[in-house]
Amino acid sequence: MNRQLTILIVEDDPTMLRGLKDNFAFEGYKVVTATDGEAALNAALRTAPDLIILDLMLPKVNGYEVCRFLREEKVEIPILMLTAKGQESDVVLGLKLGADDYVKKPFSIKELLARAEALLRRNKRACAEVYEFGDCHLDCESRTFTRSGAEVALSPKEFELLRFFASRPGQALSRDLIMNSVWGYDAAVTPRSIDRFVNALRNKIEPDPSNPAHIRTVREFGYKFER
Repeated sequence: MNRQLTILIVEDDPTMLRGLKDNFAFEGYKVVTATDGEAALNAALRTAPDLIILDLMLPKVNGYEVCRFLREEKVEIPILMLTAKGQESDVVLGLKLGADDYVKKPFSIKELLARAEALLRRNKRACAEVYEFGDCHLDCESRTFTRSGAEVALSPKEFELLRFFASRPGQALSRDLIMNSVWGYDAAVTPRSIDRFVNALRNKIEPDPSNPAHIRTVREFGYKFER
């Protein structure tokens, strides 16, 4: 049985929010709502929805900054923007910040539902990655990591770091590449930070962290992942 998909709807207009919530709930989605940008960030990080429908003009933190923050944190949840602005530059800015699609107000609810479904289908294909190595199992769709059949908790960054390694077996990966790919170019993270995250990850995935079998050090360069 397929799990129920969760939609986070971020909209400060109570009438529109209620209408969107009712329509998506009618289609069988679990709906979480937020009425300002700060609450949206908290809800996105807490509930890990499958899709975010994000109004741009929000109290406290606007939709652009919500989008920017989530992408800088490597939160890859699909984002569908709702914008009342007709200027092309506003749409372009949202897409550059990491939004996946947009719908201009006023919009047809059928079009919005169709675009949401398309993004969910696309994301499901992208997240269908499963990696197995040693006694470990990494499932990117459910965002779970198990070792010897028991689930092991990974922080969001540890999860993304492990997925980055597991998707590139046998490749020598420089610290700069790891840092830019997992944390982003603007993140205030150093090569020493990478080493600390790798050590923490080794303690969770390696049979013998002092003699790693999977995440191996490439001297004066970075790391290599071996399955």
